[in-house]
Amino acid sequence: MCGYSRIDRIRNGVIRDSIEVAPIEDKLRESRLRWFGHVKRRSMDAPVRRCERINISGGRRGMGRPKKSLGEVIREDLKVTGLSEDMAQDRKLWRDRIKTVDHGVSTP
Repeated sequence: MCGYSRIDRIRNGVIRDSIEVAPIEDKLRESRLRWFGHVKRRSMDAPVRRCERINISGGRRGMGRPKKSLGEVIREDLKVTGLSEDMAQDRKLWRDRIKTVDHGVSTP
């Protein structure tokens, strides 16, 4: 895309800056929050919402630090963006607030 290859040994961050795209972390956060808003706008008896209420008990955990749950990651994303869960009900506001704009791309 930029004319560089792995042989040129140019760091990914430098290439991302030159083509002016948003950081990957921001794009992943946008995607997670977009899905979260979609789920929160569904009715409570929708299958995807019933899965939130399932309690999983028993089973063995692996050794080491436990992996973060999706709920923990979403709470962190909400804190970083300054949003609350009830804001997801207004779709237009939610999409406007979670949108990550690429630096070089203008939005219509």
